[in-house]
Amino acid sequence: MELDILKRINQAREKRQAIVVLTHLASGLTEIVEEGEAVAGELASSVETAFRSGRSGLCQTETGEVFLNVHLPPPRIVAIGAVHITQVLARLAPMLSFDLTIVDPRTAFATPERFAGVDLIADWPEDVLAKTPLDAHTALAAVTHDPKIDDAALAQALRRNCFYVGALGSRKTHAKRVERLRHMGLAEEEIGRIKAPIGLDIGASTPEEIALAIMAEIVQSFRLRALPGRSA
Repeated sequence: MELDILKRINQAREKRQAIVVLTHLASGLTEIVEEGEAVAGELASSVETAFRSGRSGLCQTETGEVFLNVHLPPPRIVAIGAVHITQVLARLAPMLSFDLTIVDPRTAFATPERFAGVDLIADWPEDVLAKTPLDAHTALAAVTHDPKIDDAALAQALRRNCFYVGALGSRKTHAKRVERLRHMGLAEEEIGRIKAPIGLDIGASTPEEIALAIMAEIVQSFRLRALPGRSA
């Protein structure tokens, strides 16, 4: 691999930027496409599929085969709330290749005993996210039911264009949340991206079932996410 290509891959990894390296096998020509960058011709569909699936592979074109080598940032979940639901998410997320961080300032809940081996931060979300900003390859799930903890994280997730933003609570609870977010300066279109009630509608009632519904909705949102410059 050419040194400049390798350097560009490393830069993308550091910036959590998604790229596809295209290698035209007949000529040996190599080029890099960033997520959202326009691609002309018959390669466009294959490149978009590669970004959504994360799978590398061959594409047949009129001028010969092209190998698509996909480099995606590891998708991650930031869960606001060290609760029973996130105890289950902590088991599900690694199985589906998602990194997980749990944030909760309530030290009675955010304990190593309850979340052994989990990236757990007992601090206020706004302070944590100021040091490690959210991005387009991050899902945010707010499950504390406490506006003082959830709202600031939801606002940042919307402003940072997280691919998934979900919040626990009934429709009545969410209506009040919408009003608070409006007062925080969020636009209707931004607020409308919040999945609330959180999770796919599977009739979930237990923490285990709710966590499963959330995880399924996150996977669905990631695989069908809107790429920059395109609609989902």
